[in-house]
Amino acid sequence: MSAAYATFGLAPAMRAGGVLANGDFEIHRDFVDFIVDGRPLLFQLSDLDAVSPLASDVPPAIFTAQVRSFLGETDAPLPSGRHVIYGCPECEDLACGAVTAVIERDGDDFIWRDFAWQTEEAVDLRRNGYHGIGPFRFQGAEYRAALDSLLQGAGPGGARRRVLLIGARVALLAKLAAALRTIGIGADITREVGAVHADELRGYGAVAFGRPVTEEERTAVRASFDRAGVDVTYVDGLAPIVPLLVAQIEHALDRSPVERRRLARLVAADGEAAVEVTSPCRVRLTAYRLDRLYRTHAHEVFDGVLEAGRHRIALDAKAVKGEAFLVARTSGSVLVEAMAR
Repeated sequence: MSAAYATFGLAPAMRAGGVLANGDFEIHRDFVDFIVDGRPLLFQLSDLDAVSPLASDVPPAIFTAQVRSFLGETDAPLPSGRHVIYGCPECEDLACGAVTAVIERDGDDFIWRDFAWQTEEAVDLRRNGYHGIGPFRFQGAEYRAALDSLLQGAGPGGARRRVLLIGARVALLAKLAAALRTIGIGADITREVGAVHADELRGYGAVAFGRPVTEEERTAVRASFDRAGVDVTYVDGLAPIVPLLVAQIEHALDRSPVERRRLARLVAADGEAAVEVTSPCRVRLTAYRLDRLYRTHAHEVFDGVLEAGRHRIALDAKAVKGEAFLVARTSGSVLVEAMAR
């Protein structure tokens, strides 16, 4: 078949987990996304909450089998030569729905074609096909080199889904750690790390400081990680609000390239939010605030699909009065901002 050549690459990506305002949880997933012509393929599927089969929490043997399947070294997992390209981030059940495509060889080239939304063994391309996507023809050398790089590391690598919590309010830290573990992020609580072995420190991707932690204590923690040669992201907790802190940590753990994130910018000031997205997607805005008695109030202020570009969204004055914070969330990223006055 004929198709113009497209470039093929891989890049780290994240399905942002979180604690939602209504108490629900969404699981955090790190995965490798497919980059077609310099752009994540997932972004071409509009607002789809899904991950590729190349996820960091997949057992190594299964991960390797997935890669070899994409290379055509094993049979396709679905009938008619179809492969799962993106699936449900919460489970592996085809019934939840998955984006599938036929992957075939044409000489040295690899072709991905007949993209479809699939919920059962058989697929109806006329009804459920993605008619505006593909076919993509990839040069064999480039395609194989990208996927072979995953086999050399026996996994996506680089993901450290663990955070160190440092603060004075033990009860709050315990609730935060429990919430993080619920969505798939490991969390440990401590007050100082001077005696912690360097090998243990290398397991963390982020360090979160509570507001009572002094600058002297923060400096000592940073020095310990520097001596261990560990590059971590430091989070200064904005307020003792668990969903807000979870969102801050989710953002800190995002290792995907900035230029390939759907949620590019968030500014909260003067009773409105300025949001920039790089592709059409669903955006949820949640405002959190503390009242004079330090009680938490959460308000869903926006939930809708935005087209690529910059948008201004008016906020309910009651939702952002006092000390308020805004969380913007898409399926792949999250941003947090304090409301400026």
